[in-house]
Amino acid sequence: MTSAAAADRPAPSSAPLTAVVTGASSGIGRATAARLVADGWRVLAIARREERLAALAEETGCEVLAVDVTSDDSVADLTARVEELFGGSLNAVVHVAGGALGVEPAAEADLDKWQGMYETNVLGAVRVTRALLPAVRRSGRGDLLFLTSVAGHEAYPGGSGYNAAKAGEHMLAAALRLELNGEPIRVIEIAPGMVRTEEFSLVRLGDQGKADAVYDGVENPLTAEDCADVLSYALNAPHHVNLDLVTVRPLAQAAAHRVARHQGL
Repeated sequence: MTSAAAADRPAPSSAPLTAVVTGASSGIGRATAARLVADGWRVLAIARREERLAALAEETGCEVLAVDVTSDDSVADLTARVEELFGGSLNAVVHVAGGALGVEPAAEADLDKWQGMYETNVLGAVRVTRALLPAVRRSGRGDLLFLTSVAGHEAYPGGSGYNAAKAGEHMLAAALRLELNGEPIRVIEIAPGMVRTEEFSLVRLGDQGKADAVYDGVENPLTAEDCADVLSYALNAPHHVNLDLVTVRPLAQAAAHRVARHQGL
């Protein structure tokens, strides 16, 4: 490396790495925020539900802020808080906020549900990225991590709305990776399959019995902590190592629509 090139690189810092984690009030977002704190990161965990964020802060010591990623004003408050906490320099934005609504076939699509999924999974991720990218650039060691889903890569009956939303988020990540090529910013996509959390299927289906049936006969679906392990590895890997796309499923699941049940898996 030439001396000029070396001079262009930020000086090594012993300060903790910093991250914003969206969707941190439950499930994978909550587990990821807790894991990164345990890894030594300074974390600003955001979500809409203040009482759950308060419990997370008490448990882990992370910073928290109530943010609605579908609101420009709310995300502006997030930008100001990042400036206040981290001096406007941020190492990672971890996009977990999102979710699925309904399982109607496309011919019976509930467009309000489709719009809700697009607003959170796609436009929310764009809005937060646009707001925080300048801070990520300032860090000299940046990451944009998108938690998508196998649903963004594999269609299945009853999944068209969620398929479309997560495919949109997948393409956002892919385009950003091209647009930011040459900058010290990794764009990472983690696409989980079947994950059992306390809310995902319940919110999607609106009924606890139907939510439980999703996992019937699968002894070991992924957990939020399993996914947090993968996200932690991706973010803590040497910064020249970029995990463009990682698909992670439980052993029982071969595809979004093919699951071995009652096989002890």
